[in-house]
Amino acid sequence: MLVRVFQIVIFLLGFLNIYSQQIIKNQMDSLQVDEVNKLDEIILLKKEKSISKSYIQSKNIINVSSDELLNAACCNISESFETNPHVDVNFSDALTGNKEISMLGLNSPYILFSEENLPNIRGGSQAFGLTFIPGTWIESIQITKGMGSVVNGYQSMVGHINVELRKPFNDLPLFVNLFSSLNGRNELNIQLRKKISDKIYSSFYIHGNNRNLRIDKNSDNFLDSPLTSQINVLNRWQYMNKEKGWVSFLNIHALKDNKILGSKFYNPKSINKYNKEWGSEITTFRVQSILKIGYVFPNTPYKSFGLQVLKSIHDQESYFGLRDYNMNHNSNYINLIYNSIITNTMNKLKFGLSFSNDNYIEEVEVFNFKRNDRSYGGFLEYSYDNLDDFSLIFGFRFDSHNRLKNFFTPRIHLRYSPWEKSVFKFSFGQGRKAANIFSENQSLFSSNRIVQIQKNGGQIYGLNPEIAINYGSSFMQRFNLFKKSFSLSIDYYNTKFIDQVVVDYEDPVSVNFYNLVGESFSRSLLFELSVNPINNFEIKLAYKNQKVKIAYNSGELQKPLVPENRLFMNLDYVKKKNNSNIDDFRFNLTFQGIGKQRIPKNYYNPKGMFSKKYFLINFQISKVFSENFELYSGIENVGNYKQIKPIIAYDDPFGPNFDSTLVYAPVIGRMTYLGLRFNFK
Repeated sequence: MLVRVFQIVIFLLGFLNIYSQQIIKNQMDSLQVDEVNKLDEIILLKKEKSISKSYIQSKNIINVSSDELLNAACCNISESFETNPHVDVNFSDALTGNKEISMLGLNSPYILFSEENLPNIRGGSQAFGLTFIPGTWIESIQITKGMGSVVNGYQSMVGHINVELRKPFNDLPLFVNLFSSLNGRNELNIQLRKKISDKIYSSFYIHGNNRNLRIDKNSDNFLDSPLTSQINVLNRWQYMNKEKGWVSFLNIHALKDNKILGSKFYNPKSINKYNKEWGSEITTFRVQSILKIGYVFPNTPYKSFGLQVLKSIHDQESYFGLRDYNMNHNSNYINLIYNSIITNTMNKLKFGLSFSNDNYIEEVEVFNFKRNDRSYGGFLEYSYDNLDDFSLIFGFRFDSHNRLKNFFTPRIHLRYSPWEKSVFKFSFGQGRKAANIFSENQSLFSSNRIVQIQKNGGQIYGLNPEIAINYGSSFMQRFNLFKKSFSLSIDYYNTKFIDQVVVDYEDPVSVNFYNLVGESFSRSLLFELSVNPINNFEIKLAYKNQKVKIAYNSGELQKPLVPENRLFMNLDYVKKKNNSNIDDFRFNLTFQGIGKQRIPKNYYNPKGMFSKKYFLINFQISKVFSENFELYSGIENVGNYKQIKPIIAYDDPFGPNFDSTLVYAPVIGRMTYLGLRFNFK
């Protein structure tokens, strides 16, 4: 019997392409479906891009699937964005090894982070919180450019990053991931799932990592990477009763993280921290619980309500050389949401109430900053979608905050499709936040800069809250050229601060905090082009231009350590096993060109300077032996590019000029790694 295999591509704007293999068991000369020749069997195989932009949502959302997280040495969230051009990843300093991210030219405090739409990385966890969620726990990531939804709060200024964790109902019964690199970094992930009943499932996640290799390749007597250890556990429960309309999640998350950094010979157990060896130790304990309850009315499925509750305790004890910094952050958050429609499903309505309470105890050297941030708010969001060429989301919220006072937050998102395979999007909104100047800028402690706060009668640290307006647009177009499918997108966003807490490093021996007087803005322009030249091979190209300027006391200057220009290229190829949809090899290569960056004046360069342009190349290759086992290996920073003398005055660590904060390029250099993944279904 002759078996023919056909491939059909079903395409509709706004939906994923669906590739279907038709396995036809009867002999046929051509694919015909009629009363005589009918298909005996159809197997639909969905092929989803690991990074995709939404054409049908009003917001400018980039979806990152768990498959994309496999393309790099992705051990936590901070390293999960290195293979896409929408989020920038940089080292915060030359000692902690901490990576921070930025969007639209502004760093992470201006981005709203959430875990399954509950605020997560903020306050006490702002500096190191990205390292507290392992990559293997993540199911998907949604990156929203511009202002987020009023449902999630008023804090977002340049974007919203939401992390969805793996769900117990569809998780693997057992997953094991082993990782090791030549610079001494080792990791173990074990994930277990158990069915309790037809309606209750539970998952248990264990993550451990350590680095105990003392490396000093640039011979400055300081560790290139800190010594680290972390134990991180999560217990997750899911209840689902489809007949009665109930679904709920319960998460209990606890971790301990320890970092030792500084002099190559520093040992906190045997050497007093006040002797000639500069050293630092950062110990973090964190416990977090999340409860989510949702109900869909069985007779009116367009009506539903949800309750979100979060409780977290974050405690950090640390010292940096002769400086002590301790932070205790106790947080409570409640959000109640009701969904319905107006007349028909083209007109949807969300409204609800939210409450948050944050208690801070912050000890900075001999100073003690105690405060309580408490807010009550209500929100309403209307959305319209004609399911064809136009949709919008308009929302506003009113909040009463004990420090920020009473204020409104308006936001709007528009989508319009004027012709086939094209989309225009526009967004406008306002955001505000209370600055946590020390927890958000902990890298300053990796220096001997004198901290100065210029108080102007504000509420927090004597500083006013930060307020910004963000507006921007996006254009996306799909087209065919040379019988290949292309996708082009252009994003432009402008963030303008009405008030801002300026972090001023322009004086070589001090860091100054003060309220903005003058203009501060960030303008970001991104061109992105992707093409699939052959099956299972995608090329992404991007160019980004960012102008970020701030009115400092010394005049309007480009923000330091922010490249104005970036180039990006990613090659992603998957080789399939013969006549199947099962992966055989996966290959991923990322190239980044980083433009020059302004470096403030310092001991080495009294007049300041601009860094050189440089290039970074990362690649990874994976071999899939079976559905249960795969091996992966890769190299980060293939060209071994490193910043020369990243630590200023390293030979005088207790002198006034010692500074490790002016980092514009990698410190570690080339990093080779190897890993194993076991899936037991």
